[in-house]
Formats: sequence, structure tokens, C-alpha cells
Amino acid sequence: MDASTAPTVEEFAQECRDFLEARYPRRRQERKRFSWGEGSDRVAVFEEADREAEQVVIANVRAWRRALWDNGLGWITGPVELGGRDLRKGYQQTFDAMVRDYEVPGNAPLTVSLGMIAPTIQAHAVPEVRDRYVPALHNGDLIACQLFSEPGAGSDLAGVGASATRDGDGWRLTGQKVWTSGAHYSDIGEILCRTSPGPRHKNLTMFVVDLRAKGVEIRPLRQMTGGAAFNEIFFDDVWVPDDHRLGEVGEGWRVAMTTLLNERNAIGGEGFGGSGLLDIERYKAMVRHFGLASDPVTRQRLATLYMNLRIAKMTRQRAGAKLAAGQVPGPEASLGKLVLAQNYLRISDLVGSILGPRLLADDGEWGTYAWTNVVLGVPGYRIGGGTDEVLRNILGERVLGLPREPEVPR
Repeated sequence: MDASTAPTVEEFAQECRDFLEARYPRRRQERKRFSWGEGSDRVAVFEEADREAEQVVIANVRAWRRALWDNGLGWITGPVELGGRDLRKGYQQTFDAMVRDYEVPGNAPLTVSLGMIAPTIQAHAVPEVRDRYVPALHNGDLIACQLFSEPGAGSDLAGVGASATRDGDGWRLTGQKVWTSGAHYSDIGEILCRTSPGPRHKNLTMFVVDLRAKGVEIRPLRQMTGGAAFNEIFFDDVWVPDDHRLGEVGEGWRVAMTTLLNERNAIGGEGFGGSGLLDIERYKAMVRHFGLASDPVTRQRLATLYMNLRIAKMTRQRAGAKLAAGQVPGPEASLGKLVLAQNYLRISDLVGSILGPRLLADDGEWGTYAWTNVVLGVPGYRIGGGTDEVLRNILGERVLGLPREPEVPR
């Protein structure tokens, strides 16, 4: 948008305020301090909502996105030709700061759709497909999921076995994907397939696939927490038109890197999952309740957790400040997911040391057995979106410029 026609930040803030005031109630101004034993003790790394209740949440989120879109707030920084406002990131931050004061559905179920898939389609799809899908993802008409991991190809993404073979003016997809978030309520997916027997990284191609197409089967994937936050998906001779290819044939690895960069930024933020897991008051209250406030080991663990939570917050703020100023974030933008995973691990270790055998049996005591969900969920978070080890290698090679580790011949 031309600077002469763009609203001032103050004018934009008033526009946002008018929109929110007319539709949504305000949150209570004073944040209630965490108090041990009050309210629900439910905690989780991954939300495992009942599927019926989840349908209501998704319907509300779609309606929220449509309301934003219809009032010019659905894609504040996006290009005008795709329905955006083409305003600076500082305007988006203004809206984000204001919306926290209102009871709105939020975008949590759309983290993958908006934060990972939409930018990839925008960057790599042909114009007709880009224009069809990108606005629809932002306005809530469509939801997308990521179809990368397989039973034998997780961190080793270049080893995917799902195949796509030419069929006239399209492709036939066959294979299996696992650990897919939100597939059961998604309309489309971004799928990485092997399209030739050529060298690794050069034999992959990316597609947009209709998840309602014939030959697609989606099953819930039960995890060790007992819930099913993920899915496994089977593709049996599923036809995809060639114009739904993202990038050139054989460029799937390059396209995947676009998605993965956005993924680590998207899921490294404070808002992903968590259910209040990053609130240090929760752990201070737990330590006091179980009489460990004077225990030096527990105090040291609590202090270490507090310091690392503060460091993570300041790192996010540095990255956000650079984005708001129109600059490209440095190494801090690459740290988000890894730092959050490490803090979740510290939380799991601290809680385990405090609760001990209380984690093993549900005797009804508040704030004890409920933490089993977190302890069992943290290992999965450390794997999803790239394992801690893979992310360290990426940071070492691409940020610090260290030499690559020798590869084992395959």
C-alpha cells in the first residue's frame, strides 16, 4: 500500500478497536494469579480435544477468520492482489496486542495452515492455484495440513517413500503419511512425494492434494498419552492435476525448506500448545505445595527454568522487533522451536522430580496425575518439526558456519 494512502497506526488501532468492540466481549483486565488447587488442573503439550467438541472449535475459528477477512483484517501484511492490506508488520503487531484483550476464537488450530502452508503455496504455486488457495486459507474457507513425515522418514525427510507417477495431465499419488496435525479437519494438504529414482534431494516433488479426493483415508493416531492429536493418512492412487504441483519436478526439497523454515518459526512461539505451561507461577506454587521450597536442588532447577523462560521471551521479542522494523531476523529467528523444546524438557524434568510416583496413578489429588500428559507429550514435541539434534545441526551449519558432519554412505 502506498504510504500516502495507508492509515496511521493510530487510525488503524481505532479500526481494530471498533471491529472488536462490536463483536466480542472483553477479557477480564486483571490476570488472575495462579493459585494451587483452583480450577482445572488439565495441562498438555498437544491439545487432544474430543472430536465432537473440536468440530465446534473449528467452526468458530472459520467464522472468526471470515469476519476478519470481510473487515480488512484477515491478512494485514498480505499483498493487495491476494486480498491483503499490504501494511507493515508493525500494524499486525498492533492488532495482535489489541486482540489479547478480547474473547475471540483465535488462530491456534490454523498454525499449520496460515503459518506454513499458505506461505509455501504463495511462493511456489502457479498463479491460478496461488490465487485460488491462498486467500481461501486466510479467510477460513479452507484449512490445510502438512504431509511430510512417514513411518520410515521423519527427520530423514529426503527418504520419503510416498510416490507420484505421471498420468496424462496429472499425477497418481500412493503412500502413507504419519504424525499429521489437523488432517481430520483439513481440506487440502501439502504433500512431499518421490517422483523419480534419481539422487536424494533431487528426486522429490511437492503437491497440493485434495483431502476429500477418492483414495484418501484419514485415521486418528493414538499416542502414548492416550489421546489422538495426530493422524495417519493413506493415499491409494489419488489423482492430482499437474497445476497443483509446487515448484518444478525434482524441486520438492527446495519447496520443503520453505515450509520447514516457516514451521520452526510458527511452532516456536509462546502460543503453540502449552495450556499455560510457560507460567513460572505454576511451578513456584507446586514447589511450595509439596514442601520443597527449601530444597537446594529443586530451587536450582526452578531458577534455571525461570532464567531460560526469560531468555526465550527476550529472544522472541528481539525477532519481533526486527520484523516490526522491516528487518530480517538473525539467528534468534532460528532458535524458537529448539528453545521451546528445551524449556518443555526442563519443565518435564522438574515436574517429574517433584511429583515422583504421583505421576503413575490417578488417586484424585489435584495437580498430580494430570501432569502425565505433559511428561509423555514432551518427547513428541522434541521430534515434531525437526528433532533437537537436526535443529542443532542446522544452526551450526547455516547460522554459525560450522563444517558439516561426515555423512554415512547409503
